This record gives sequence, structure tokens and C-alpha cells, in this order.
Amino acid sequence: MDVSHQEELFSIWIKEYRHLLFKVVNIYAVDFADKEDLFQEISIQVWHSARRFKGHSAASTWLYRVALNTAMTWSTREKKHRSEPLESVLVIAQESPAEIDERLAWLYEEVQKLGDIDKPLCLLLLEGYSYKEMAGILGMSESNIGVRIHRIKKHLTQRASKQYHHEH
Repeated sequence: MDVSHQEELFSIWIKEYRHLLFKVVNIYAVDFADKEDLFQEISIQVWHSARRFKGHSAASTWLYRVALNTAMTWSTREKKHRSEPLESVLVIAQESPAEIDERLAWLYEEVQKLGDIDKPLCLLLLEGYSYKEMAGILGMSESNIGVRIHRIKKHLTQRASKQYHHEH
């Protein structure tokens, strides 16, 4: 692939799938500076990966794989604990930060607390990916995906129940 084709593909991907990349950023980074750093790192990896994209999978699937792998590596390297207020968690992903849905904010906060494998699983599940697609993106078996998702749902249901009872 020549550089002009790589630039064109990169430009299209960043424009069309920016929201997808921001969702990954919001799961792994909390404060604004970290979000900027991670988005830049993901963008660099997307640029480099454009040369290797053969079209065997959907562009969104390819980009999720690149973004998640980059974010997991970044997270491990940074080794930061997330303790920012909820308002800072969703600023980039929201159309209107003033209208943050409390339930969505709670969900992002809870997803950030999950382990490195469960975070991307939860994100992909929320995006509507099938177990087969998730397995392809994350390099796991479909049965392992199913077991982990069952555990995530159970965990989040228990956390939501505790949250609800605590508030009322």
C-alpha cells in the first residue's frame, strides 16, 4: 500500500470511527491528559495498521482490535488507578456533557473497574458485537467469551442492585 492510499484510509477511519476510538479511550483513561495521550497513541497505531489491513474483516472490527490492544498495552504501562469524578469520565463521548445520563456514567465507572480482559468484552457487548466477532477481535474462544460475559452481567447486576438499594 502506498503512502497516499494509507493517508486516505487513515483519514476515512478517523472521521468515520472516531466515536468507536473514543469509547475505547474512555474505558481505559480517566483524566483529560491521559485521554489525549491514549487517543494519540491509538491514532498512531491505526496509521501503522492501515498498511496491514487486507479487508478480511470489517474496518470497525479491525479498528476495535487495534484500539483495544493499544489501550491494554498503554494501561499496563501506565499502571494508573482511576479515581476521577464521574463528570470527567464521559466528557469526550457525550454529545452534550451537561446532559450526562447518570446510568450511563455509572456504567462507564463500573466498566473501568473491570479487569483488562473484561473491559473490552463489555464494550464490545454494548456495541452489539456477536460472540464470534468478539472472539476474533480479542483472540479468545466463543465459549470463553460467553462465560466471561455471563460473569460480567452478574457482577454488574449485583453492583446495580447495591447502588439502587443504597440510594433508596
